[in-house]
Amino acid sequence: MFSCRPKLTTMMPSHKLGALFILIISFVFFASVMFYWRPGEDAEGQLYSMPTQRRCEELLPHLPLPTAGGPPPSPGDVFFVETSERTKPSYLFTCSVESAARMHPETRVVVLMKGLANGNASLPNHWGFSLLSCFPNVEFQPLDLPELFSGTPLAKWYSQSEHQKEPYFLPVLSDASRITIMWKFGGIYLDTDFIVLKNLKNLTNALGLQSQDVLNGAFLSFKPKHEFIQLCMQDFVENYDGWIWAHQGPHLLTRVFKKWCSISNIQHNISCKGVHALSPEAFYPIRWEDWKKLFEAISSSELHKLLKDTYAVHVWNKLSHGTRLEITSQALLAQLYSQSCPSTYEKVKNDSEEQSRPVM
Repeated sequence: MFSCRPKLTTMMPSHKLGALFILIISFVFFASVMFYWRPGEDAEGQLYSMPTQRRCEELLPHLPLPTAGGPPPSPGDVFFVETSERTKPSYLFTCSVESAARMHPETRVVVLMKGLANGNASLPNHWGFSLLSCFPNVEFQPLDLPELFSGTPLAKWYSQSEHQKEPYFLPVLSDASRITIMWKFGGIYLDTDFIVLKNLKNLTNALGLQSQDVLNGAFLSFKPKHEFIQLCMQDFVENYDGWIWAHQGPHLLTRVFKKWCSISNIQHNISCKGVHALSPEAFYPIRWEDWKKLFEAISSSELHKLLKDTYAVHVWNKLSHGTRLEITSQALLAQLYSQSCPSTYEKVKNDSEEQSRPVM
C-alpha cells in the first residue's frame, strides 16, 4: 500500500488535466454548434454568420450548376447597387439577385451596398443575406462612394455636400454610381427591381429603350473605359440638374446617345458606332404607365408570348413597391417569382401563410 502512494499522487494531476481537456473540447463544440445554428432574427445591428452547407441545401435544394462544355462566359461581372443605408433586402431585391445568379452560374454577381460600408466583416442577420449567400457566385461588398468616384469627373460633384439637399439625391446618386461602375469595371449593371429571365452575357455595349425615344439605364452592359460612358460622365457634370426627375438618368442617356449617333429620334434596335439601343420588349415589356398589369392574372401561354423577346422584366418598384401580391395566384409577377427565383418564391409563400399577403 505504501509503495502505491507515490504512483497515485503522480497520476492525479494527469487525470485532472485530461478531464479539463475533455471539458474544454466539449464546450468549444457546443459553442460552435450554437453559433452556426442559432435562430435568425431580423434585428438591426446583429451580425450574421455564413450559412452552413446543410442550411443552404434546405434553402436552395437545386443550386444552378455551371454548364459543361461550350464557350467560356464573356468577361465582366453582374452588378447590383444599393445607394441608401438599407440593409434589409426586400422580396423583390432578393428575387432580382437570385434570378441573376441562376441565369449566370459562371459569372460573379456583385451586390454593392452603402449600408455595409462600416468595416463589419459579417453581414447583417437577415433571411435575404442568408439565402443569397448560398449561391457560390454571389458576393456582397460595401459601396465606398468616395473610392468609386475617385479619378472620374464625378469626384468633385460628390464632394459638394449641398447636393444631398436635393429632392432626388438618392436616385441621382444611383445614376452616378452605375455609369462610374461601367466606366471603371465594365460588365452588366441591373437595378434591384429586375427579374432576369435569360443570360445577358451576349449583350455588349448595350442599353434599352423604355419607350419611344427614351432610353433607360436600369440595364447597362459595357466594356470598361468605353467612350460612350465617358461622355455620359462628362454630361452628368456639365449639364447637371438634380432638381429635375430623371434628368441625370434616362434623359442623360437619351441626350448622349442622340449626340453619339447624330440623330434627333431613336428607333428601336438601332446601333451606331458600336452601341446598341434595344427595343422596349428586351427589358421593359411592361410600360411604367401599365405597372398594375404586373399584379393582374395572365395565362401561361399569354405570358410566354409577351416575354418571348425579353431578357429581364423591370418591375418599376418606385410605383409598385406598396402593392400586395397574392404569391400563389396567376398574377404576372407571381409567375415570374415562381419561375425565376424559386427560393425567394418559397420564402414569400411561407410568409404569406403566416400573415396577410406580403408586400413586394
